[in-house]
Amino acid sequence: MIATLDDLDVEGTTVGVRVDVNSPIDDDGGLADDARLRAHVDTLSELLDRGGRVAVLAHQGRPGSDDFVSLASHADRLSKLLDRPVDYVDATFSSAAREAVGDLGNGDCVVLENTRFYSEEYMEFEPERAARTHLVEGLEPVLDAYVNDAFAAAHRSQPSLVGFPSVLPGYAGRVMETELDVLGSIEETPEPRVYVLGGTKVPDSIDVAWSVLEKGLADHVLTAGVVGNVFLIADGVDLGDASSDFIYDQGYWDEIDRASDLLDAYGNRIAIPRDVAVSRDGDRHELGINALPPEEGEAAMDVGSSTLEYYRRILDDAATVILNGPAGVFEEAAFEHGTRDLYDAATGVPTSIVGGGDTASALRQLGVEGFSHVSTGGGAALRMLTAEPLPAVTALEDDGRTTD
Repeated sequence: MIATLDDLDVEGTTVGVRVDVNSPIDDDGGLADDARLRAHVDTLSELLDRGGRVAVLAHQGRPGSDDFVSLASHADRLSKLLDRPVDYVDATFSSAAREAVGDLGNGDCVVLENTRFYSEEYMEFEPERAARTHLVEGLEPVLDAYVNDAFAAAHRSQPSLVGFPSVLPGYAGRVMETELDVLGSIEETPEPRVYVLGGTKVPDSIDVAWSVLEKGLADHVLTAGVVGNVFLIADGVDLGDASSDFIYDQGYWDEIDRASDLLDAYGNRIAIPRDVAVSRDGDRHELGINALPPEEGEAAMDVGSSTLEYYRRILDDAATVILNGPAGVFEEAAFEHGTRDLYDAATGVPTSIVGGGDTASALRQLGVEGFSHVSTGGGAALRMLTAEPLPAVTALEDDGRTTD
């Protein structure tokens, strides 16, 4: 059983709150999109309104990437979103960080520096070992409790995610609580149940397909994007060298055999594209499966109109739809149609759940709304859909709460 904010006596309590605000960064080093920060406003506002003393822990980017920046701009944006002052300190677990946390009063908030500026945050640990890292040992003395609201990172076993619950009472924030409630009870959603698996995360998507089909959770699995291309090749369709080379370069060639095995076992419940869209003379050009392969240099960039009509008919009969991954290269206007039309159709299903990450970003860019639930986590959501444990969630279940 995981404790939530309902179980936490907040007033006067110093709380370390792990959030996931990993965001796009613009050319000036500022935030280009604050959607992930907005997701945590309810948790942070509640803790502050109830008199908590809040120290925010988060990561941003990876070493060597352009978005590997400090959290100063995140603190500024949180101050606006929370409509109250939010301090920032350019330290994570040093004496300066402990002093900043120790100086907090009731209703005060400070953002500590990017946890990934600290090398051990890149390592995977068992919770007991994570509790002995510099980060956890440095901050634990000035914290009374730990709240994990970072569902999007819950599939990782890093110190800021699994170490603190070993030494402090641990609680799920409102984002974490909602995600676990929704994604943890997929089997209770109404049937027929349809999964739409697109995007480029082919191994993860095939894992999900195997899991939900074997467990009888899916009446249909619809494939699109690179996932759909892999299934087409597994079904004997010649997509041409451009698409095949991309799949090979991504290291997905072995996934074709797994997709073939899935088709052999559950082919009557797996839908694969009936046509694809390529770029020809600068325009979108659709080709039926029988018209493939495309011309030299042409790659399958989207599903076509016939596929969308086919998939819409299946969705019209669905009571629940779970979607993960775009249907094509939605970043290009000519190839956004598959993603836009497919997800528009999904909003008409009574229960519609979107796996987060890149999918949520695509929907924001395309302006598609109306889903029952949009997850904040891509990899974490996929792992939950395969019933695999999430290390950060398991750590909360086995937290360091003491009994009187």
